[in-house]
Formats: sequence, C-alpha cells, structure tokens
Amino acid sequence: MFQKVLIANRGEIAVRIIRTCQMLGIQTVAIYSEADADAPHVKMADEAYLLGGPRVVESYLHADKVLDVARKSGADVIHPGYGFLSENSSFAEQCEAEGVVFIGPSSDVIARMGSKIESRKAMQAAGVPVVPGIAHSLADEEVAVQAAEEIGFPVMLKASAGGGGIGMQIVRNADELRKAFAGNQKRAASFFGDSAMYIEKYIENPRHIEIQILADKFGNVIHLWERECSIQRRHQKVLEEAPSPFLDDETRKKMGEAAVRAARAIGYSNAGTVEFLVDRNKNFYFLEMNTRLQVEHPVTEEITGLDLVAEQLKMAADYSLTMSQSDINPRGYAIEARIYAEDPTTFFPSPGNITKLVFPDGPGVRNDVGVHHESTVTPFYDPMIAKLIVKGKDRDEAINRLQNALSAYEVGGIKTNIPLLRKIADHPAFQQGETTTNFIEQYLQGETAK
Repeated sequence: MFQKVLIANRGEIAVRIIRTCQMLGIQTVAIYSEADADAPHVKMADEAYLLGGPRVVESYLHADKVLDVARKSGADVIHPGYGFLSENSSFAEQCEAEGVVFIGPSSDVIARMGSKIESRKAMQAAGVPVVPGIAHSLADEEVAVQAAEEIGFPVMLKASAGGGGIGMQIVRNADELRKAFAGNQKRAASFFGDSAMYIEKYIENPRHIEIQILADKFGNVIHLWERECSIQRRHQKVLEEAPSPFLDDETRKKMGEAAVRAARAIGYSNAGTVEFLVDRNKNFYFLEMNTRLQVEHPVTEEITGLDLVAEQLKMAADYSLTMSQSDINPRGYAIEARIYAEDPTTFFPSPGNITKLVFPDGPGVRNDVGVHHESTVTPFYDPMIAKLIVKGKDRDEAINRLQNALSAYEVGGIKTNIPLLRKIADHPAFQQGETTTNFIEQYLQGETAK
C-alpha cells in the first residue's frame, strides 16, 4: 500500500479522502489556494502546501505546481477527487511520466472517455445502447441543421468535451439550432479548449441513472448497482438515491451488465461510473462515462457497506478485487442531498461568511462537509459546501430521515438551497418516485423558496 497520498482537491471531497487515508494509516498531503488557507482539509492533512492565488488556474488547475508539491513532499500517489484535474488526461500522463501513481484509469482511457464523440463510438462498438445521434464533430450550423433534420427534432446540441451542462442546449427546430450553435461552440472552446459540437436525439422527460463500477488491473470488473440522479437544476445534480425507485430487476440487471461490458471494452481500471438516460419505457442509452469518483458515491457506500476511496487506493496499488459480482447485495435505501451556497429560487451562487452551522445527526444520517462555522464561501469555486446522506431500511424510512435532517440543518450568513431540498423531499411526486430530469421545472419552477 502507499505511504503518502497527495489530495489534488479541496472542500468536502478532500476531507473525505483524508479520513479514509487516516483509517488506512497513510500519510496525507493537502494543497490549497490563498482563499482556502483556513479550510478544514488543510488542517486535517499531515502536510499542507500553498499553491497560489484564489483562481483555479493559479492553484488547483495548475498541474505543474501540483506535481512540484508531490516531489517536495515525497508523495507516491495523487488522488484527484472529482472536478479540477480528475479527468485531465494530460495531467494523468504527466503523473505517469513522473512515476507518481494517479488514482484513476490510464491517461489514454481518460482521453477517450473525455470526448463524448469518441466515447459514443467506443460504446457502440461494445454493443452498449447509445442515444441516436451524430458521432462526429459538426463543422457549422448548416451541417448541424441537416443532421438534426435527419435525426428528427427535438435534439440536444452538445459539446464533445463538455460537462456540467456547459455548451449543451435543447433545440426544437432549425431556427433555434442556428441561433444556438455559435454561442454553445464558443462556450465550449472557452471552458474546455475544444469547440467540437455534436447532436443527439432529445429524449423527453427521461431518468438519469448511473452504474458504479470497480475494475482492477487484472481484468476483473464488477458493478455496484445503480444510483438515480434525475433531480437536477441547470443540468447539474441536486439529489441522488440508490437504488432507483423506477427500475425493475430485469432492467437493473441489463444496465449493470452493459456497464461492465463498457468498462471491459475500453480496458478500464479503478472506480468509474457509466451514466445512462432511461426513457419512460425503461429503454436505456449511454450518456457518458466519468473516469473518477463521483460526488454521489456515498449513497453506493451506504447500501453496499464499501469504502470506495479505500477500494480506489487498493486497485491503484495493484491489488486485485477481493469480491465478485455475487458478493454485492445492496441493503437498505440511501439518499444524498447536495448543500449548495446559492439562492434556492434563482440558483445564483451566494458567497459570504458562514455565521452559523448546525448539522443534523441521528440514526442513518451522514454529513460530508468541507466548511466550518466561520468559513468564508468564496466566488472562486463550485458552491457545493456539504452533502447530507441518509439511509433507511426502505425508501419511505430514508425519505422520513431526509425530511427530519433537512429540518434540523442550519446555515447562517449565506443563502443555501436547503429550502429547495425541503420542498423536494416533501413533494408527493418525489415521494412516489416520479423523479425525472424535469422534476424541478415541472413541479417547483416559479415557487418562492422560503
């Protein structure tokens, strides 16, 4: 096993990784920006190094500085968490060249799965269902219009290198597509350094359901069943649960097998997630593969009893999987609510000083947190400050615990999305499992969160 891990991240995920390393007796190295000098992960780690200014390009996205810290500290492995450098194939390649272990798959697999166009091709070759679409870069808006007319409107215009809803837009006719193309292309180039755009058929009112996989370096691959992540705002997840209230056993089995087949086809290793869109008839289509730990991994941990960070470290250290598919028998029900520092109605970020912080507790309640009661939430990073995870023997008990926990949650000094989360948890449609990607627009749009 490794001696010292550098965590190339911040916030709650850095704290989460440090805790597992401490449990395994592994020393930890934190990195931080000037804005994060007082952050919990900095205080928890055995060593901490300042990278630079508050902007991500000066700190958490500065690959050379991160690797320099690895050299100075003697870290033999880098855990990238999620976001930042976690799916940066160039950074993974630099780690390989330096002889530093990167927690994740190989750089060429990251590059292949980072391109939505290339990943579509790989999944089609592996026999994994994909959304009907154009699997090549579109030269201009007129080529895009022609492609869309062949597929049939409405379509989803997407950036090949995209994520987080950036460069993505639903278009319902040729005029809308012409207006949307250049703007989304420009945003894609600005955010991802890649302006390539492609088109998929838009699936009306789908579910967003993903399969967690583990794959060692010896060809062993298993899945840890599914997470439903359909409740979203601005194409970003707000609440996740496991198992899905929608899937039947047959569809669940087919999706798990497809995810394993996908991982094997590309020579995947370490933890990863295969994301699918599922229509009202339970037809499922490959959406993308995330070659890292997911934000919502705790719900899988809660129903399987596994520590996914520990599993990542073991696989990266060339341990083989010690479990087979038949050993994975989920128990209970888990729900995760992301706590964002944002206006609960407009979803605009709400930076500022936290003046009060009271976490819920009790049976089946877990808090993954990246702030303390005197933290300053800055405008430089993603506004997620914590995650609330609850577990129950069934979905009804988990929802009841979620409602009670959200009622007890207090954050002072800034706005948060907790009022929105309470509305979701209390809504009859959520309680009945009617959780499509249009949930907020369909049931809560225009309401004033109080």
